[in-house]
Amino acid sequence: MRGLWLEDRRLRVRDDLELPAAPGEALVRVLLAGICGTDLELVKGYYPYAGVPGHEFVGRVESCPDAPEWVGRRVVGEINAACEDCRACRANRRSHCERRSVLGILARNGSFAEFLTLPARNLHAVPDELADDVAVFTEPAAAALRVLEQVQVGPGQSVLVVGDGRLGTLVAQALLGTGCDLLVVGRHPAKLERLAARGIRTGLADSLPARAVDLAVECTGNFDGFGLARGALRPGGTLVLKSTYHGESRLDLSALVVDEITLLGSRCGPFAPALAALRSGRIDVTGLVDARYPLTRALEGFEHAARPGVMKVLLEP
Repeated sequence: MRGLWLEDRRLRVRDDLELPAAPGEALVRVLLAGICGTDLELVKGYYPYAGVPGHEFVGRVESCPDAPEWVGRRVVGEINAACEDCRACRANRRSHCERRSVLGILARNGSFAEFLTLPARNLHAVPDELADDVAVFTEPAAAALRVLEQVQVGPGQSVLVVGDGRLGTLVAQALLGTGCDLLVVGRHPAKLERLAARGIRTGLADSLPARAVDLAVECTGNFDGFGLARGALRPGGTLVLKSTYHGESRLDLSALVVDEITLLGSRCGPFAPALAALRSGRIDVTGLVDARYPLTRALEGFEHAARPGVMKVLLEP
């Protein structure tokens, strides 16, 4: 099959990849896949991965020996394939399975190919009325909703989202319905205008209040965003980190201790609520797709996705 291959920080389109096969797992034909910040960082060396990258997708099940009822259904899929037997799995922490593989990130080929495999338990059916261009946002929408699983957010709280890009836009919409005093800051007026049109208060990153907010969610994809979010937090506040990026970071740990700041990493989230939010329009992805490329032009797609200010670029096998 055809697929995009990453090895030694180099991407290339290959036509000689073997059709994926895993005992009992579903074989899924990829209909559409999205390039995200993690994919871009993998190319920079964020994690030593070799294989087919990509983890945001919508597809159709071609075969599924252990659950044939899935065949023919349009699906999205949770990216962590768990062993179901380790301590983390027995404690219902499957996304932190000690022997997990992760679609397009760890020990499992991903969605930038014609086919992928996942366990049937990872699959979620896409409602008929949800277009592929919307369903492909399920994984990042779930990541946005993960914040609400980890932190109690409600009226009276001042909440800051740092970053007006792909993930920041989704996180802001996930938080909007909580009744919190929400502010999104970024560096791109056009993106901020799009958020403002959805009833979200926005501002430029250089006009942030100092030591004023209860909760800050960092979604910029770079270490500068951490500094902005940290500087806006009041003592005793909580900083949720959504960014993954290549390189080391310097932190003033003493200041975190003195101000009693809670640092919270936030990764994968719930797919069923994400599909419901996309279906209802609570999370609206209208206008977030900037470009589509066939898989044969995937390298151009990656170059496009890496440009400053670009939202979502899709690959179509």
